[in-house]
Amino acid sequence: MSTISLPSNRVMNIGIFLVTVLTIAIALYMEHVMLLSPCGLCITQRVFFILCGVVCLAAALANPAATTQKFMSLVAASMCVFGSYFSIRQIWLQNLPEDEVPACGPGLTYIMDNFPFMETLNFLLKGDGNCAEVVFRLFGIFSIPQMALIAFTGLFSLCLFMAFRKSAA
Repeated sequence: MSTISLPSNRVMNIGIFLVTVLTIAIALYMEHVMLLSPCGLCITQRVFFILCGVVCLAAALANPAATTQKFMSLVAASMCVFGSYFSIRQIWLQNLPEDEVPACGPGLTYIMDNFPFMETLNFLLKGDGNCAEVVFRLFGIFSIPQMALIAFTGLFSLCLFMAFRKSAA
Protein backbone atom coordinates (compact mmCIF):
# COMPACT_ATOMS: atom_id res chain seq x y z
CA MET A 1 0.00 0.00 0.00
CA SER A 2 1.49 3.34 -1.02
CA THR A 3 1.17 6.50 0.98
CA ILE A 4 0.81 10.03 -0.26
CA SER A 5 3.59 12.34 0.80
CA LEU A 6 2.27 15.68 2.01
CA PRO A 7 4.26 18.84 1.38
CA SER A 8 6.39 20.21 4.19
CA ASN A 9 5.21 23.15 6.27
CA ARG A 10 7.76 25.33 4.51
CA VAL A 11 6.29 24.48 1.09
CA MET A 12 2.76 24.97 2.42
CA ASN A 13 3.71 28.36 3.90
CA ILE A 14 5.14 29.45 0.55
CA GLY A 15 1.94 28.23 -1.12
CA ILE A 16 -0.25 30.19 1.29
CA PHE A 17 1.89 33.28 0.77
CA LEU A 18 1.52 32.93 -3.02
CA VAL A 19 -2.26 32.51 -2.69
CA THR A 20 -2.46 35.72 -0.65
CA VAL A 21 -0.33 37.53 -3.25
CA LEU A 22 -2.66 36.26 -5.98
CA THR A 23 -5.70 37.35 -3.96
CA ILE A 24 -4.33 40.87 -3.53
CA ALA A 25 -3.35 40.97 -7.23
CA ILE A 26 -6.93 40.07 -8.17
CA ALA A 27 -8.27 42.76 -5.80
CA LEU A 28 -5.93 45.35 -7.36
CA TYR A 29 -6.97 44.23 -10.85
CA MET A 30 -10.62 44.67 -9.90
CA GLU A 31 -9.85 48.10 -8.47
CA HIS A 32 -7.55 49.52 -11.16
CA VAL A 33 -8.60 47.71 -14.34
CA MET A 34 -12.26 46.95 -13.72
CA LEU A 35 -12.57 50.27 -11.84
CA LEU A 36 -14.44 48.77 -8.88
CA SER A 37 -13.88 51.05 -5.90
CA PRO A 38 -13.18 49.11 -2.68
CA CYS A 39 -15.31 49.93 0.33
CA GLY A 40 -14.01 50.07 3.91
CA LEU A 41 -14.75 46.41 4.61
CA CYS A 42 -13.03 45.36 1.36
CA ILE A 43 -9.90 47.21 2.42
CA THR A 44 -10.06 45.63 5.88
CA GLN A 45 -10.30 42.16 4.31
CA ARG A 46 -7.25 42.94 2.15
CA VAL A 47 -5.30 43.83 5.28
CA PHE A 48 -6.03 40.42 6.81
CA PHE A 49 -5.06 38.59 3.59
CA ILE A 50 -1.77 40.51 3.65
CA LEU A 51 -1.18 39.76 7.35
CA CYS A 52 -1.83 36.03 6.81
CA GLY A 53 0.58 36.04 3.87
CA VAL A 54 3.29 37.91 5.76
CA VAL A 55 3.10 35.50 8.71
CA CYS A 56 3.35 32.50 6.36
CA LEU A 57 6.22 34.07 4.41
CA ALA A 58 8.08 34.68 7.68
CA ALA A 59 7.48 31.06 8.69
CA ALA A 60 8.70 29.82 5.30
CA LEU A 61 11.87 31.91 5.43
CA ALA A 62 12.66 31.14 9.08
CA ASN A 63 11.69 27.45 8.84
CA PRO A 64 11.21 27.42 12.63
CA ALA A 65 11.12 24.53 15.07
CA ALA A 66 7.82 22.68 15.46
CA THR A 67 6.53 24.71 18.41
CA THR A 68 7.21 28.05 16.74
CA GLN A 69 5.76 26.76 13.47
CA LYS A 70 2.60 25.75 15.30
CA PHE A 71 2.37 29.22 16.89
CA MET A 72 2.92 30.97 13.53
CA SER A 73 0.31 28.76 11.86
CA LEU A 74 -2.18 29.64 14.59
CA VAL A 75 -1.41 33.36 14.18
CA ALA A 76 -1.97 33.06 10.41
CA ALA A 77 -5.20 31.12 11.07
CA SER A 78 -6.37 33.89 13.41
CA MET A 79 -5.79 36.45 10.63
CA CYS A 80 -8.14 34.33 8.50
CA VAL A 81 -10.74 34.30 11.29
CA PHE A 82 -10.63 38.10 11.57
CA GLY A 83 -10.79 38.49 7.80
CA SER A 84 -13.73 36.08 7.68
CA TYR A 85 -15.57 38.19 10.25
CA PHE A 86 -15.35 41.23 7.97
CA SER A 87 -16.38 39.16 4.94
CA ILE A 88 -19.41 37.88 6.84
CA ARG A 89 -20.26 41.41 8.00
CA GLN A 90 -20.19 42.64 4.41
CA ILE A 91 -22.27 39.68 3.20
CA TRP A 92 -24.76 40.51 5.98
CA LEU A 93 -24.89 44.17 4.88
CA GLN A 94 -25.42 43.08 1.28
CA ASN A 95 -28.37 40.93 2.29
CA LEU A 96 -30.15 43.50 4.46
CA PRO A 97 -33.51 44.77 3.22
CA GLU A 98 -32.99 48.03 1.35
CA ASP A 99 -34.66 50.12 4.07
CA GLU A 100 -32.27 48.75 6.74
CA VAL A 101 -29.00 49.42 4.88
CA PRO A 102 -26.90 52.06 6.69
CA ALA A 103 -26.45 55.39 4.95
CA CYS A 104 -23.49 55.75 2.62
CA GLY A 105 -20.65 57.84 3.95
CA PRO A 106 -17.97 59.82 2.17
CA GLY A 107 -15.17 58.01 0.35
CA LEU A 108 -12.22 56.53 2.20
CA THR A 109 -9.77 59.12 0.85
CA TYR A 110 -11.94 61.94 2.20
CA ILE A 111 -12.27 60.23 5.58
CA MET A 112 -8.51 59.61 5.83
CA ASP A 113 -7.78 63.24 4.94
CA ASN A 114 -10.35 64.85 7.23
CA PHE A 115 -10.96 62.61 10.23
CA PRO A 116 -8.80 61.37 13.10
CA PHE A 117 -7.26 57.91 12.86
CA MET A 118 -9.74 56.30 15.28
CA GLU A 119 -12.76 57.49 13.27
CA THR A 120 -11.14 56.24 10.07
CA LEU A 121 -10.47 52.89 11.73
CA ASN A 122 -14.07 52.74 12.95
CA PHE A 123 -15.25 53.34 9.38
CA LEU A 124 -13.04 50.55 8.06
CA LEU A 125 -14.26 48.09 10.70
CA LYS A 126 -18.00 48.81 10.54
CA GLY A 127 -18.69 49.59 6.91
CA ASP A 128 -21.56 51.65 5.56
CA GLY A 129 -24.05 51.62 2.71
CA ASN A 130 -21.22 51.49 0.18
CA CYS A 131 -20.31 48.07 1.59
CA ALA A 132 -23.87 46.84 1.00
CA GLU A 133 -23.68 47.40 -2.76
CA VAL A 134 -22.98 44.30 -4.84
CA VAL A 135 -20.90 45.54 -7.77
CA PHE A 136 -19.61 42.23 -9.16
CA ARG A 137 -20.60 38.56 -9.10
CA LEU A 138 -18.33 35.75 -10.28
CA PHE A 139 -20.35 33.49 -12.59
CA GLY A 140 -23.37 35.57 -11.56
CA ILE A 141 -23.30 33.79 -8.18
CA PHE A 142 -20.51 34.84 -5.81
CA SER A 143 -20.10 38.42 -4.61
CA ILE A 144 -16.64 39.72 -3.76
CA PRO A 145 -17.00 39.18 0.02
CA GLN A 146 -18.35 35.68 -0.60
CA MET A 147 -15.26 34.88 -2.67
CA ALA A 148 -13.09 36.37 0.09
CA LEU A 149 -14.86 34.21 2.68
CA ILE A 150 -14.20 31.09 0.59
CA ALA A 151 -10.52 32.06 0.33
CA PHE A 152 -10.25 32.81 4.06
CA THR A 153 -11.88 29.45 4.87
CA GLY A 154 -9.42 27.57 2.66
CA LEU A 155 -6.41 29.40 4.06
CA PHE A 156 -7.69 28.88 7.61
CA SER A 157 -8.01 25.14 6.97
CA LEU A 158 -4.45 24.92 5.64
CA CYS A 159 -3.08 26.91 8.59
CA LEU A 160 -4.88 24.67 11.08
CA PHE A 161 -3.63 21.60 9.26
CA MET A 162 -0.05 22.85 9.58
CA ALA A 163 -0.55 23.72 13.25
CA PHE A 164 -1.84 20.28 14.21
CA ARG A 165 -0.23 17.86 11.78
CA LYS A 166 1.68 14.95 13.31
CA SER A 167 4.84 15.49 11.30
CA ALA A 168 6.12 19.02 10.80
CA ALA A 169 8.37 17.83 8.00
